[in-house]
Amino acid sequence: MAERLELLRELVSPTPVIPLLVNPNNVHTIAAIRELNDAARGVDQDVVVLNAYAEREFDPVFASLTAKRASALIVADDPLFSGRRAKLVDLAARYAVPAIYGRREYPDAGGLVSYGPSTVDQYYHCGVYVGRIVKGAKPAELPFLQPTKFELVLNLKTAKALGVTVPQSLLARADEVIE
Repeated sequence: MAERLELLRELVSPTPVIPLLVNPNNVHTIAAIRELNDAARGVDQDVVVLNAYAEREFDPVFASLTAKRASALIVADDPLFSGRRAKLVDLAARYAVPAIYGRREYPDAGGLVSYGPSTVDQYYHCGVYVGRIVKGAKPAELPFLQPTKFELVLNLKTAKALGVTVPQSLLARADEVIE
């Protein structure tokens, strides 16, 4: 979350409020809010949590961004959001809200930017674990792995449509730039 906030601040002028779209039913939501609050406090921003339990709540959430005078949006990782990424990307475009997501599939679908764990790398490590188990390792004895490879993906077409100038420093750090 801290890195996503920093990336978003590099892309758009920071405002006093940074909205975070979450699904309150997700067990990781409280940790995501806490992490973003800690990062935002360090740069004098306040986090406004926007709850969406279902797709029908997406439109009202995006409509509320104008009243909150938010210049950008962070979308938390959640299966509800991932399964409806085209809808979220379309709403971000309709409301002209630069948004950062946690998975590369969002910029592929037209979202502005994503920063998060590499899905390919995670699948690779799953395969390694399965191989160890097949060779006789006990699953309970295998170490718990955290993601180690993260990807930054930028969509320049979306940036242009939103009037966002992508700094060269971000372009240089990007793992992929969609033109």
